[in-house]
Amino acid sequence: MAEPVRARRLSADEGRRLQQIVRRGTGSPVRLRRAMVIMASASGNTVAAIARLVQGDEDAIRQVIHRFNEMGLACLDPQWAGGRPRRISEDDEAFIVATANTRPQTLGQPFTRWSLRKLSDYLARNRGLRRVEVGRERLRQFLHRHDISFQRTKTWKETNDPDAEAKLARIEQVTSAFPDRVFAFDEFGPLTIRPHLGASWTAKGHPDRLPANYHKLHGVRQLHACYSIGDDTLWGVVRVRKSAANTLAALKSIRAARPDGAPIYIILDNLSAHKGHRIRAWAARNRVELCFTPTYSSWANPIEAHFGPLRTFVVAGSNHPNHTVATRAIQAYLRWRNANARHPDILAAQRRERARVRSERQRRWGQPATRAA
Repeated sequence: MAEPVRARRLSADEGRRLQQIVRRGTGSPVRLRRAMVIMASASGNTVAAIARLVQGDEDAIRQVIHRFNEMGLACLDPQWAGGRPRRISEDDEAFIVATANTRPQTLGQPFTRWSLRKLSDYLARNRGLRRVEVGRERLRQFLHRHDISFQRTKTWKETNDPDAEAKLARIEQVTSAFPDRVFAFDEFGPLTIRPHLGASWTAKGHPDRLPANYHKLHGVRQLHACYSIGDDTLWGVVRVRKSAANTLAALKSIRAARPDGAPIYIILDNLSAHKGHRIRAWAARNRVELCFTPTYSSWANPIEAHFGPLRTFVVAGSNHPNHTVATRAIQAYLRWRNANARHPDILAAQRRERARVRSERQRRWGQPATRAA
């Protein structure tokens, strides 16, 4: 007859530690139950009695006792195995990640993006040399492990201007050395007469509502805006269209802001209406240097950040009846803005707009662009 399973004699240190675990009754419940099993067995209780004590299986009780006799108190912290061997190898995992990062149309699939279901089906049924059967939840875990998330597609553009670095360096130089004589110019628009979505504080469940508008009979307008970097003032005139004549009128208003005849620097983009022969001749006669931003680099114009608050606090949420009323609202805001240039709301909106217009840049001015691999 086989001898009954029983824990070996406890040492003084083992007895103190087991008693401490059982008395406290805190921490891991697995650790507590195993400590109770070992103490009960060492004190002479049978396996059946211990099973009734801890409401456990007798075979599991015997296994704990055998483990204690082999390795001591280390058996209190079980090191459970990870289950069955992996069915998905590291090569399979790399194939899953590579497929998820590839546009479906490149692989002959008739859609523009993967869903977990479509990706799982393709991995299991593709006509290539490797097929991987993986469930959607496990597939999601693989993608999460490799920092692959579901994101909206974004557009990007890179300047093809051969003089881009020189232009950016010149803009950085004049804004650093002569801030009180640097101005920026750009058009803000198109301004349309229609209800513009916005946000406001209202009672919960009762948002402000704007009427639908299917008849846009007022055309569009453009705000020809000027900004003084040194004075931190913004002004402009609403025009019917972009043109060289309207641009020249705006540049003359900038020159009038510094009537002392000293050189001034105006930053503007390279729109054709900004660099005609008449404009260049006028600039040469009046000691005005036109600092053009590189192609597709409107973020380099300092005025862009100030269009964010204008869009947030004047255009968004508006429903003007005509352009006259809309123009009055813009001019009223410009007067308030110049009187409250350091208002926290203005600064916060400028930061958001600056982040938006420079998101395509990913580098500092004057630094070489990083070429995509």
